[in-house]
Amino acid sequence: MDSEYILIVSDPDPVATAVAKRWGTPAATEWRVQGSPIRAVRSGVYLLRRPGWHIHDEHLDRLIPAELAARRPALVFPSIHRSERGVAALTVHPLGNPGVSNDVGGEPHHLNPTAPRLMTAALRSLAEEAKSLGVPATFEATHHGPALDLPAFFAEIGFPEHEEPPPDAVRILARALSDLTATVGDRVAVGAGGGHYAPHFTDLALKRRWAFGHILSRHALAVADREIAESAYALTPGAEGIVFARAEDAEGSVWTGVGGRLKDSGA
Repeated sequence: MDSEYILIVSDPDPVATAVAKRWGTPAATEWRVQGSPIRAVRSGVYLLRRPGWHIHDEHLDRLIPAELAARRPALVFPSIHRSERGVAALTVHPLGNPGVSNDVGGEPHHLNPTAPRLMTAALRSLAEEAKSLGVPATFEATHHGPALDLPAFFAEIGFPEHEEPPPDAVRILARALSDLTATVGDRVAVGAGGGHYAPHFTDLALKRRWAFGHILSRHALAVADREIAESAYALTPGAEGIVFARAEDAEGSVWTGVGGRLKDSGA
């Protein structure tokens, strides 16, 4: 099932716990992870609560019962989003560390598998609902942990520090994440270049028919090497090539021979 996924609720995260309250206590399946039941939100959508911080829940997927893990469900993490400016936003992003730092979880110089069609579906759902809040919904570039072998992404609510998660944003995120269906008819690509909040790739996903897996920002490309470029492409299932935010982002040898260069007007 292309849209099968597990919602991972990190108990220390205020957004994750607020969103989980809106889902209630779904029926438990026979599957357990370290004694905690995997619950069925609806057909193909599961819920697992974890006691620690998600960004450091390294290789959580290896604990998932083999019968379920073999179907390669995506892991979807509702989360708080923090920025230096405390910007209000709804964001989604893939996971991994293009450089050697793993200060925010994951492994150095390691990218996770992505779920481009499901992640893009999440962005579109959040963007439609966010209009009533007057806040943007956007991709972010690939960053932070945990390190995983199953496809995964974070879906986040940003709000000013020292405040509670906005109830309307919590409602929107809860509704969107409980009813995702992978997009069809999109061209799939890796995004390269641009800023961390990836406005170019967000616009392409919302206004055209592009779905993105890994998105490596201009800052990430400054520390990435050929191995990371190849990983970004290989771990974006269905990718036809690379879409660059600007022509200058295509310069340099890191992308030579990795996929093909796609025109953003091509979908």
